[in-house]
Amino acid sequence: MIDWRAEKRPIIALSPMADMTDSPFCRIAKQFGWPVVFREMVSAEALVRESAKTLHMAAFHEEERPLIQQIFGKDPETMARAAEIVEKNFHPDGIDINMGCPVYKIVSDFNGASLMKDPDRACAIVREMKKAVEAPISVKIRLGWADKTECLDFSKRLEEAGAQLITIHGRTRAQGYSGVADWEMVGRAKQGVSIPVLVNGDIHTPEKVAEALAVSGCDGALIARGALGAPWFYQLYREIEETGSQQTEITLEKRVAVALQHLNLHIEEYGEKGVTTFRKHLSYYFKGIEHIKPWREQMMKVSSRAELEAILAQMLSDKSAFEL
Repeated sequence: MIDWRAEKRPIIALSPMADMTDSPFCRIAKQFGWPVVFREMVSAEALVRESAKTLHMAAFHEEERPLIQQIFGKDPETMARAAEIVEKNFHPDGIDINMGCPVYKIVSDFNGASLMKDPDRACAIVREMKKAVEAPISVKIRLGWADKTECLDFSKRLEEAGAQLITIHGRTRAQGYSGVADWEMVGRAKQGVSIPVLVNGDIHTPEKVAEALAVSGCDGALIARGALGAPWFYQLYREIEETGSQQTEITLEKRVAVALQHLNLHIEEYGEKGVTTFRKHLSYYFKGIEHIKPWREQMMKVSSRAELEAILAQMLSDKSAFEL
């Protein structure tokens, strides 16, 4: 199990992202040195119902460790039971509570960020989960529901309830993903607690990590969208920290090779039908490349590994037409 206080600083971890940070993605990320990965959220209610699909989502390979499983839910007893099921069946290195998701279908049922409107319920969830499992409990929140100062008191109460680490996304639920993440406000919340705090939001490039840490004064950063299609994000961050500049060139050949390796793991996990669900990753792997549009359009229609391999091989043969 992870000891957040003892973890080497700064803690740079892969953020949980729904439908993205599954086992194949985390296995690829680990090959590039990520110290900690957070797996996509799973429903507490579905876990308690013993949903086969949800249990499969929570399963992982040993190479993914240290791994934190995120759970979402609104009922303290159900959340505690779900944590017990995850710990008994899979033994993750920690369990994270989602109190930050802004998506309507989550908050409309009083899950995710809506828990910030009910601190008593949120703290009861932490306390019940703490009693139920040995794994350390962490919480991911936002600055607030509508008021960005709500995190100041909320984070203190979570610490008092037993949370051992808090991640704060630098926007309110009302903002969604619009506007700019307020790292300074995250830092104010960090100053009010004694447990480790991770800053999250708008850290889209490896160069931004140091800035986010400097502004917030946090113990580390949780990297979300910046890692999509770029599992090498952490490797580049380390190079910049150690040498002052990025040393590894992310060539078209590298993108293709990693994407295919990721595809193979995806098919291993979900079968050949997984090729269609892998398209979402392809759009990120080849984002920002000039003149890529015709190739991306073809990729978004593939339904077999052979079809995608043929498209990528042809794309490489015409690589002189691309500029990264």
